[in-house]
Formats: sequence, structure tokens, C-alpha cells
Amino acid sequence: MLFIRIFMILFLCCMTIRINLCFSSNPSSLRTLSVDGHFSFDEVHHAAKDFGNRFQLLPLAVLYPKSVSDIATTIRHIWQMGPNSELTVAARGHSHSLQGQAQAHQGVVINMESLQGPKMHVYTGNNPYVDASGGELWIDILRECLEYGLAPKSWTDYLHLTVGGTLSNAGVSGQAFRHGPQISNVHQMEVVTGKGEVLNCSEKQNSDLFHSVLGGLGQFGIITRARISLEPAPDMVKWIRVLYSDFTTFAADQERLIGAESTFDYIEGFVIINRTGLLNNWRSSFNPQDPVQASQFHSDGRTLYCLELAKYFNRDRADALNEEVGNLLSQLRYITSTLFQTEVPYIEFLDRVHVSEVKLRSNGLWEVPHPWLNLLIPKSKINDFADEVFGNILTDTSNGPILIYPVNKSKWDNRTSAVIPEENIFYLVAFLTSAVPSSTGTDGLEHILTQNKRILEFCEIARLGMKQYLPHYTTHEEWKAHFGPRWEVFSQRKSTYDPLAILAPGQRIFQKAISFS
Repeated sequence: MLFIRIFMILFLCCMTIRINLCFSSNPSSLRTLSVDGHFSFDEVHHAAKDFGNRFQLLPLAVLYPKSVSDIATTIRHIWQMGPNSELTVAARGHSHSLQGQAQAHQGVVINMESLQGPKMHVYTGNNPYVDASGGELWIDILRECLEYGLAPKSWTDYLHLTVGGTLSNAGVSGQAFRHGPQISNVHQMEVVTGKGEVLNCSEKQNSDLFHSVLGGLGQFGIITRARISLEPAPDMVKWIRVLYSDFTTFAADQERLIGAESTFDYIEGFVIINRTGLLNNWRSSFNPQDPVQASQFHSDGRTLYCLELAKYFNRDRADALNEEVGNLLSQLRYITSTLFQTEVPYIEFLDRVHVSEVKLRSNGLWEVPHPWLNLLIPKSKINDFADEVFGNILTDTSNGPILIYPVNKSKWDNRTSAVIPEENIFYLVAFLTSAVPSSTGTDGLEHILTQNKRILEFCEIARLGMKQYLPHYTTHEEWKAHFGPRWEVFSQRKSTYDPLAILAPGQRIFQKAISFS
């Protein structure tokens, strides 16, 4: 009888735990929350998709917040449920993530673009800035700031991304060598932590949270507002492209430019594999310096390297600018017949990728799998990397742009959560490929993933000191290796600001309600 009684007690305890777990994931508790916006429990399938188009994790609910209080109330409610609840929370901006990072399986996805609050405010004093919602798109911030003759200093190549999304990673583009990434140009933020606390943070106030969240992959809090540094905006951009056939010369010229006191305002490079008729494609937008020589140029199937440059100017300085650009170009060792240039309005240059998006959407080629791979390679290893990857691994025509350009480590703040190589100069190398659905050829998903794997394996075997940007790993040990000696700080910050691991489960760094050490 004693054995039966003990068995019944254990059985009832287990049933209670199971019932609590089931209840914790039941939307009924969320339905009782008082929010200014609303929850959707039926129309949730869109929140299980992203730009990468490879992962689909269906949430239990989508929150459309009208206020920061809605976000805080929801997270606090889940936090108070304790470790028995399986609910997690992911902030979703413009859904441009690649590996399901903004998804929450059977959790709550917060649609940040519906967040309302104080209107975007531009301060035009001695140190200008803009206060913007975490769900605001950078393109809309640019348009608003241009009304005051101002603009943010640092950008991503694609502007139809949210403030919270890029600041949770780093935000890099061809301006990063000069101004650093976007996370180096933030004065303060409003953040909702994994406990549902709404905190203001800056260099002086809650500074550890401030640096944790910047580049923190959404692990420590949801950015609901940010104060972003501005500078005077130019009217126009002189936009230049030139080609190189030798990688070492191409890299050396880029490094010379980012280290010069007088230089271009934007510097990026591209790798071009087996692209014929390249210069003819440029002619629709760019003018060749020497049309006769340009028409005689043939790539002959070589791998070429394109240096893309931009110099900002106001219309009243056009003559002085041309002389300055001429002096800068005279120091470079590109193939002279491949000098192409044009002049466009500043906003047209910054929003250039959107033009490609419109074309791809019209051809049904936007919503396809995007198995992107973004790497940060130390300067001392970039030639080894190029020899192997561009010489042996990638031999077919690339299914999307391959970016490669150097940045200065001195422009990054090592107190943030962003992980970068140790050297003073390192390269961003971005394989921005698109896979053709159902293809089994070189443009198919499996072939591209195999190439990505070969690149990563080479980096590891050759011990290049590479770090992933927009990192994606599937195991706890891989994440620890990614952070290296910074793992202890990162995990300690997690236990401080999101101890139940409620936030950003799609990153797969921490599991809810387990030890983080």
C-alpha cells in the first residue's frame, strides 16, 4: 500500500508539471493581457518566414504593439510565468534575417514595424542626432533627416531594414572604414530587457546594458528607441567603378585608401567570376572614361575584382571635387580602360540596392532561398583566403554579389557584443548568393551550401582567425568558440538581462531555462 501511495503521489506530481507546461504555452494567458495594440493567434504564418527563406518556425502568436508598454507587458508576463513556461519572444523588424533568427517556435513574435510612439525627432544643434523607433526603417530615417540637411554617418548597403535589427548585429557598409559600423554611432537607446524592464541606456547610464545590446544579436533586450548620430548631408555623389585582374594589387589599393587622410567617402570591392560583357552592363548607368578602350576590354573568363568608390559633394563644389577625385585615382593601379563613373543624388546612391530589389521582385526572384555567408577575415590572411576560395572553391559564375572590403578595427568599440578579428585591419567578405528553387545544378541550394561549408572548413583548417558576421551556429560549443575569450562576459550578460533565455530563441545560442555556463 505504501508503494502504491508513493507511486500515486509521483504520478500526480508529473501530471501537474505536464499540465503547467501545457498551460504555459497556451495562448489563453496572453489573451488576458491588457495591451494598446493586439495579438493575432490565427494569422501567424507570415512570421515564420524571413529573407533567408530556409527556416519556418511557426509562432503561437504575433504581437502588434502600439506602445513600448505592450512589449514590456508581454515579456514581463512570460518572465513571471517562470522556467516552467516554454514561451519565448522574438522581435521581428523587416524580416531580413537569414536563418530564422527573428522567429520563435511556439512563442511570441513582436512585429516591431507596428510600434508607435513619439514621432521621429531630428535635433539640429552642434552635435546633431535623430531619435527614432526601433521599428523604423533606415530609408525613412534618411528621408526625414534630409529635410534638415542631415543624415546618419554609417549605413548598411540595403536601407529597408529596421534600426533595431541592424543595431543588434553591427550595420556595415562602405562607410565603416571611416565612421565605424552603425553600432559605433549611437548615443543612447531605450531597451526592454528579458525581465520586461524598460530601461534607458547610454555610455553613462546603464552602460553595461548599452554595450551588451549593441551587436548583441537580440539576446539582452529589444531596442525600442535609439538616438543616432548625424552629419551634414551632401547633395550629390560621384560614383566610380574600376577593375583589377590581380587580387594583391586590388587589396593593397583598398588598404591604402582606407588609411589615407584624404580619401573617398565610400569604399567597397566586388569579386566577379566568369562574367562576360560586364562593362557593357555598366554602360546603362555609368560612363566610361575612354569609350574606345573600354569597348576593347575583354575579361576572357578571368576572375576580376571591382573597386567601387564614392565621393560626396555639394553642387557648388563640383570643379574642386573633380580635381580631388583625379588626384586620388592617379594613385591607384587599376586597369585604366575600365574607369567608369557617374553622378547621382545622395539618396539615390544610398538606396541603390532597392532598385535591384524591385527588378528581382518583378521577375519572381526575390523570395527565393538566400544561403548567405558573411565572414570577417584578418588582413594578414586575406591573400591566402583569396587564393583558395577564388582560385579553387568558387570556379563557377557566382549566383549573387561577392563583396570584399577592409575596415579599421579602431572604429569599433570592443565593449559591445560584436565579435571581430584581432587585427587592426580586417576584411568583410560577403557571399550574397540566391538559390534557384528546385535546381540541382550550380545555382541550386545544396550546391551553394556545400560551397559555403568548404569555405568554412578551409578557414578552420588554415587557422585564418576568421569570425562570422551575422553568425549562425547550431551547437552551444560552436557559439562558445565564436565568442572565444568573450564568452564568459556574453553569458554573464545573458544571465543578468535575460536569465530565463526568453529573448531571440531563433539565434540558437541559449536554450530557455537551462544553465548558461
